Amino acid sequence: MSRRAVYTGSFDPISLGHLNVIERSSRLVDDLVVGVGHNIDKQSLFTAQERVDLIKLATQHLPNVEVKMFSGLAVRFVRECGSRVIVRGVRSLGDIEAEFTMTLANRQLDPDIETVFLMADDQYSHVSSSLIKQIASLAGDEELARFVPRVIIPHLRAKIG
Repeated sequence: MSRRAVYTGSFDPISLGHLNVIERSSRLVDDLVVGVGHNIDKQSLFTAQERVDLIKLATQHLPNVEVKMFSGLAVRFVRECGSRVIVRGVRSLGDIEAEFTMTLANRQLDPDIETVFLMADDQYSHVSSSLIKQIASLAGDEELARFVPRVIIPHLRAKIG
C-alpha cells in the first residue's frame, strides 16, 4: 500500500515557502497530491487553473507530486485522492492557532484523517502570498526570486502588469 498525502491550499501564488513544504513532504511519502482550493476569504490574483499550472511548473522536478484542483471540503478531497493524511505548512504561532482550529473541525468531519504539520524553514517564515502580491509590482526579479520560484516570475509580472 502506497503512502499518499495531500497538501491543500490556495497557493495564490505559490511561494518558496509552499515549495519548501512540497519538496519536504514529497520525501516523506510515495505520492503527494497538491490540492488547489478556493479560499472564500481571499481575493484571488490567479484563477484556479492558472495556480495549478504554476505549481506544475514549480514542481516539475518532483516526479511523485501531482497537482489537482478541488472545491468543497478538504477532507472530502483527501478521501477522493485515496489518502488519509493532510499536510499543512505553518510559519508562525499565528498560523498554528488557525491550523489547530481547522484540524479540530476536520476531525469532526472525518476522524480517520490525520493532519501533519511541517514548520516552514526559517528563511520562509515571513513569506506569504499576500506579501508577494503587495511587493510584486515594486520588486525586481532578483528580489522576487527570494519569495517565489523563478519559473513563475514572468507569470506574476504578466498578471500584476
